[in-house]
Amino acid sequence: MTLFVFVASLIGAMAIGVPVAFSLMFCGVVLMWYMGMFNTQIIAQNMIAGADTFTLLAIPFFILAGELMNAGGLSRRIIDFAIACVGHIRGGLGIVAIVAALIMASISGSAAADTAALAAILIPMMAKAGYNVPRSAGLIAAGGVIAPVIPPSMAFIVFGVAANVSITQLFMAGIVPGLMMGLALVVTWLIVVRKDNVQPLPRASGAEQLRVTGRALWALGMPVIILGGIKAGVVTPTEAAVIAAAYALFVGMVIYRELAPRELPRVILHAAKTTSVIMFLVCAALVSAWLITAANIPAEITGLIEPLIDRPTLLMFVIMILVLIVGTALDLTPTILILTPVLMPIIKQAGIDPVYFGVLFIMNNCIGLLTPPVGVVLNVVSGVGRVPLGKVTVGVWPFLLAQTLVLLLLVLFPDLVIVPARWLH
Repeated sequence: MTLFVFVASLIGAMAIGVPVAFSLMFCGVVLMWYMGMFNTQIIAQNMIAGADTFTLLAIPFFILAGELMNAGGLSRRIIDFAIACVGHIRGGLGIVAIVAALIMASISGSAAADTAALAAILIPMMAKAGYNVPRSAGLIAAGGVIAPVIPPSMAFIVFGVAANVSITQLFMAGIVPGLMMGLALVVTWLIVVRKDNVQPLPRASGAEQLRVTGRALWALGMPVIILGGIKAGVVTPTEAAVIAAAYALFVGMVIYRELAPRELPRVILHAAKTTSVIMFLVCAALVSAWLITAANIPAEITGLIEPLIDRPTLLMFVIMILVLIVGTALDLTPTILILTPVLMPIIKQAGIDPVYFGVLFIMNNCIGLLTPPVGVVLNVVSGVGRVPLGKVTVGVWPFLLAQTLVLLLLVLFPDLVIVPARWLH
């Protein structure tokens, strides 16, 4: 019965338009009332505990790094570098979008920010070159959702805190799956682009490639510093976030000189607003997470799926389908915060590697960013690229299917995640 009370109160609050953070607090209050332990002090204590975590400091700094990267010209130089390398290939601008998405993902970890930067620059170029615009917009959206899978990833940070799993291990485990997502997009793009009558860009000369590479070196050095520092154990993910923000500020203001001092308040304010939304969600989720444990809801769910506990692959299939369905209606962070405290006890009881589960869980949530009716990244591409949302939704389907197939492959063959993660760690 407690499971029904939790689900009904949460879904009911969201159904009438209550924001997700307040819905999480509301379902916590309902659970307390149902169990006869209503106490406002529990809400306050858990909300404060939700924010009082050193690891979560990485979130505002990685968000700030992404904002500074876009405002300071780093994103533009990464795209120019990709164009110089592969822009001359038939369908090359699509490959440029994927390569640039992979590089930018290793810097900011924000799907929305990376997608906005790519869409603003590449969609007009692709339209001018004769590419199918809805399909191009769909590709850019699918490339943007790789950002939360490749480190540094804010989604991994939130999951790591909620599930008490090593964020460094999650970062290392996300590299190969993220690259596999990019490769799947390349293969799919090369298949579908044959229908378009496109005009490849002229091949860049050796001198031009050297010039563009030289201009992009400072931007390309950012992921090397972040991932190299974490891998070497020199910095923690939180310290790496601070370095990333400082590096992006220095390069944008001193090296590229595209970030004027008068623009800093606007950039910092935008980063602060985004941070406040995520942190309030985390705080509110800690209230419901504490009550989920107190009400023993994981044990109720375990009882429902007990026949699957000894069959981890089938259990993963069932969980991935559940997450995919929830992801069509919720954004990335709320889905993580709502489902993680419910699912983690089941995962541990089934003997599934928590890091492996975390990677697939985040991948699945990223796919949810491409699915209507919510489809946050689809809305970003539609707004920035000025392409009707319905057309973007149609254009993204081949790439959505490709990334779902990658997820299916990783469910069937866990070693594709586990073995590289052990080697990289």
